[in-house]
Amino acid sequence: MINWSIIVETFPAFLEGLQITLILLVISVAAGLVLSIPLSVARASDNLWLRTPVWLFTYVIRGTPLLVQLFIIYYGLPQFELIRDSALWPYLRSPWVCAWLAFTLNTTAYTTEMFAGAIRATPMGEIEAARALGLSRFQVFRDVFWPGAWRRALPQYGNEIVQMMHATALASTVTIVEILRVARDVYTNYLVVPESFGMAAVFYLVLTLILTRGFKMLEKHYLRHLDPAASAAPAIPRTDKAPANA
Repeated sequence: MINWSIIVETFPAFLEGLQITLILLVISVAAGLVLSIPLSVARASDNLWLRTPVWLFTYVIRGTPLLVQLFIIYYGLPQFELIRDSALWPYLRSPWVCAWLAFTLNTTAYTTEMFAGAIRATPMGEIEAARALGLSRFQVFRDVFWPGAWRRALPQYGNEIVQMMHATALASTVTIVEILRVARDVYTNYLVVPESFGMAAVFYLVLTLILTRGFKMLEKHYLRHLDPAASAAPAIPRTDKAPANA
């Protein structure tokens, strides 16, 4: 049986954990999105010197677990005296900064590859048409490359955001009190699973449903031109009438 008194008692703590989870998610995803835009352009470039460093970065980050990356940043960097003596040490000693940095680098790598693939999929006809209109390189990127890449990458990007939301649970390993850490504390204090990890599962499930629904609405807005029902021309009502004496 579920002990509802424990749930009521610990619910405020779960709400505080939810707030921490959302803050981590927003600041990491926002930073990752900003960084991935120029990196995706470089990744899709024909210039070997531009795309190779970005490929190496995305290859290493995507090829290693996020938990390992978080441990390297939080536990590994302090091992170097150069880091401890640098101006970055007051920031890198903070669990928040380390978690934000690990999550940002991880989502940047995945988002960069998504957008780079979407940019490479841009039809050459669109580019030639833009150049024929006399648009500059920046205007071509702003008005042709990026809008098309955003639309093509949107379904994958929505999945990436949901996965990053789930990944914020790893922040509990560096003492940040988010949803999973609250669940672990509740279990330690009461030794009950449904009221601790069960509640955490409910919170994550609700967040997943909200994010999924939100991205479905974005897809419906940005990809409405692919919907046959929405893109079909409206039927023109007939105005001719048969003669009355026919």
